[in-house]
Amino acid sequence: MGELWLVRHGQTEWSRDGRHTSDTDLPLLPEGEERARSLAPRLAGTGFGLVMTSPLQRARRTAELAGFGDAEVDSDLVEWRYGEYEGITSAEIHRSDPGWTIWDGVTPDGESAVQVTERLDRVVARVLAETEPTLAFAHGHSLRALTARWLDQPVVEGRRLVLGTGTVCRLGFEHDFRAIVTWNS
Repeated sequence: MGELWLVRHGQTEWSRDGRHTSDTDLPLLPEGEERARSLAPRLAGTGFGLVMTSPLQRARRTAELAGFGDAEVDSDLVEWRYGEYEGITSAEIHRSDPGWTIWDGVTPDGESAVQVTERLDRVVARVLAETEPTLAFAHGHSLRALTARWLDQPVVEGRRLVLGTGTVCRLGFEHDFRAIVTWNS
């Protein structure tokens, strides 16, 4: 059975400032690069059969600095697309759309929960087909949504998971049930 290790990219200017970042291809801040480098010893001891990364530079650079510069680019790992809400904070969005969340709100010109589910289910299927652990470098909302799908939950349940930049999570099994093994470490 597959096991899935998740790494959220290191800090960028917008992740630091709480701005929604999907398609805007921002570089890591120096502290984000340092955090990514610090992950290398922790990840080096595991024999990953598959290593994947989002195509965006913040994830690819995190993979490279963590020792996985040859990670396979998988566009299914991109961040949840924020459409017209790209680059602004939730507080700014709430001025015109009170109560909005990415999880259950309508995002003008953005990606729906159904679209996110479809692409992340493809990631889960790939992982479950592997016999060795899989490592995935990606983004905050997409990794939280991916974890919800790993747990056979709708992507909206990702709202219950807090995920810091430059952190490692491990998803696996408890008996025959997919489970969270470690989170946000």
